[in-house]
Amino acid sequence: MMVVDVIRATSTAVMFLEAGAGALWLTASLEAARALRQNGELLAGEVGGLRPEGFDFGNSPREALGAELKGRTLIHATTNGTKAAHKAAQVAREVLLASLLNAPSAVRLAASLGREVAILCAGKEGQVGMDDLYTAGVLAQGLVAEGFEPVGDGVQIALHLAQKPALPVLRASEAALALEREGLGEDVDFCARLGFSERVPRLLERRGEALIFG
Repeated sequence: MMVVDVIRATSTAVMFLEAGAGALWLTASLEAARALRQNGELLAGEVGGLRPEGFDFGNSPREALGAELKGRTLIHATTNGTKAAHKAAQVAREVLLASLLNAPSAVRLAASLGREVAILCAGKEGQVGMDDLYTAGVLAQGLVAEGFEPVGDGVQIALHLAQKPALPVLRASEAALALEREGLGEDVDFCARLGFSERVPRLLERRGEALIFG
């Protein structure tokens, strides 16, 4: 299963690995993230789009890419994306974190793992997110090219949406508008870069309240 929170959790996770992080521990809450920090791990996440008090990083892919993270462990907790990863891990053996940044590589890896691929869109606080639906459509386009057959109206809607250019769709989403209000609009433009990275965070282990990705 591919998990999508393009603005911004899965995009940021990709950039943490791109910046050299050794592992990503995804938690479903800030409290769990803080409790897991014991041996020099770095905390990353957001509340209302902003970095929580005491955290080393927010949830910005631009910030992540510019960090010195070689071999470090990041504990990552966000409002929507990391929670969606936990939902996926309850029902799927294989879980990948996908975004536009790593879409081509995520498609290739997912296609190599099985005959059926599901895409879980994190959305925004329980509501459908146009940004995630668009990204799901881009991923579905890639899977169709790999020989997979799209099933269901949801996939067809996503495929239709993905025929449009990425940036205008992402900028019109509620997630993007919320970031714009906080002065973080540059993150939206960064998240729209298709194929920027070949890193695909993959679930390696379930450990207590953390999902370990690498």
